[in-house]
Amino acid sequence: MRRQRRLGLAALPLLLLSPFARAGVQLVVDGVDDTLKAPVIAGVELSQYANRDVSEAQVRRLFERAPEQVRSALEPYGYYEASAAGDIQQNGADWRVTLHVKPGEPVLVSAVEVKLDDEAMKIPAVRRAERAVERLKSQQLNHGTYTSTRDALAGALTANGYLSARMVTHRVEVNRGERTATIALAWEAGKRYRYGEVHFEGSQFKQGFLQRYVPFKSGDYFQQDQLLQLQQALNGADYFSVVNVLPDVDEARDGVVDVTVQLAPAKRTIYTGGPFVGTDTGAGVRAGMERRWINRSGHKWKNELVLAQRLKTLSTLYSIPMPGDNQRSFNFGANFRDANTDTSKSRTLELVANETRLWHGWTRTVGLHALSGTFTVGKQAGENDNVAGIEHGRSTLFYPEASLSRKQADNPTFVRNGWAIDIYARSTVGTLLSDASFSQLAADAKWIRAFTKRDRLILRGSVGYTWTNDFNALPPQLRFFAGGDRSVRGYGFQTIGPRNDFDRVVGGRNLLVASSEVEHYFTRNWGMAAFVDAGNAFDGTDYRPRVGAGLGVRWLSPVGMIRVDVGTPVNDKREHGVQLHLVIGPDL
Repeated sequence: MRRQRRLGLAALPLLLLSPFARAGVQLVVDGVDDTLKAPVIAGVELSQYANRDVSEAQVRRLFERAPEQVRSALEPYGYYEASAAGDIQQNGADWRVTLHVKPGEPVLVSAVEVKLDDEAMKIPAVRRAERAVERLKSQQLNHGTYTSTRDALAGALTANGYLSARMVTHRVEVNRGERTATIALAWEAGKRYRYGEVHFEGSQFKQGFLQRYVPFKSGDYFQQDQLLQLQQALNGADYFSVVNVLPDVDEARDGVVDVTVQLAPAKRTIYTGGPFVGTDTGAGVRAGMERRWINRSGHKWKNELVLAQRLKTLSTLYSIPMPGDNQRSFNFGANFRDANTDTSKSRTLELVANETRLWHGWTRTVGLHALSGTFTVGKQAGENDNVAGIEHGRSTLFYPEASLSRKQADNPTFVRNGWAIDIYARSTVGTLLSDASFSQLAADAKWIRAFTKRDRLILRGSVGYTWTNDFNALPPQLRFFAGGDRSVRGYGFQTIGPRNDFDRVVGGRNLLVASSEVEHYFTRNWGMAAFVDAGNAFDGTDYRPRVGAGLGVRWLSPVGMIRVDVGTPVNDKREHGVQLHLVIGPDL
């Protein structure tokens, strides 16, 4: 046994050096650009042996097949006269094969013929798809492009109700001698289907409520994108964990398609909470409870409690959805607010009733507000309420309010291209149920644009104007201040604004703030920022902007974007030093 083992080990090197030893192949292709090189390499069998052993006999046999394989690989791209020559070299234990490809003259599409029913051609989506096929004429023949445009036309017919459409002709004829090709396509569209009934399965609501989400009526022509709208609307309602919208095509009779919607209720009550920190509010905790539906009519109820160092709120909101194209809802709420900033303190109760809906792409809110409470302005931390210069107030205000908001973003987590605009107007009706009359108009805007893969430019602005017969009766939340995380960084929260005779900040009637920021990311999640903010709250036309500048760190964390900024006032005789700013939340 021992002797046989020694003979086996001695014979191993001879086997490795024998004609049956195997080695890999390095394939090199030239003569064509990268667009054609990739299909050539994929179509030549030799490429399969880059990481596999191959014998000399196999290499030479595969090399002989390569020219025909090159021609076959280039035909789908319109090259029917391609040729290939090359050489084969042994490089140590491996083989190097070089193919010199000549694609030849491409085949051009000389004629395109598409036959469709006249009624089908009246549908804009079908007409656009048909024109895309027509545009193949005079172009270089490309089988992939032909297939995608042909399938897009077939898909447009199906998506617009021609569920039994049948393609009777699909032909591409190539004349190699003339280097031309003709395309012929024809469909028998058949009958255009209409919607029948929509059946909801697994719903927890009364009959008829979910019908309001359906963007079509029984008898309308079938359109696939409307089924997608229905699914998105039901998902957005936040009532269900499962939404499946299924057209019963196989059961269609006499050109009528019923739709089955399979539903599974979501968890009815949601509890949220946790700690948070912000330089404007200080450290705190937030807790919330939301009932996704209160009753079989789909009413909702949401409550939130915030306990922070400088802000305490308790809010409740009851919503009555009115499903439809405009996503309308009626909302009734109350909000108790106890706020303590560097320049003001207020304790107010606000009652709200409003209607929200989609309006020409905007979210429109129109409602009534009743605000009552006590407040002080001009007070600094640690001071008693009776210090000279501190202004005290108590007021009740009743006013209508209207707002418009809209935003667009390519990514909700990290926006590369996007913007947001919020506009609101509010006004009392004289002094009806109010201690003072006032009108206010304001707007906030933000614009984000990535100018390289790692860099973003962020512009932000706020503007506001107030008319009132008694400014002293307005609580701090109806006055304008500047300074803070989302205003002029380098200054404390709401520490910029008009001052009274005792040199204390009491807020202003008007506001104008602008910000410019550049971010650079070193990795996917970590970056830095440089910013310049300018602005002020003011009365009349006495606008003297304060400027803050600084640097920051950005971290795209699992819980969202975290921004840590250090800012400092620029050329300000009153303010010095640095201010830390911390913001956690989405870009828009």
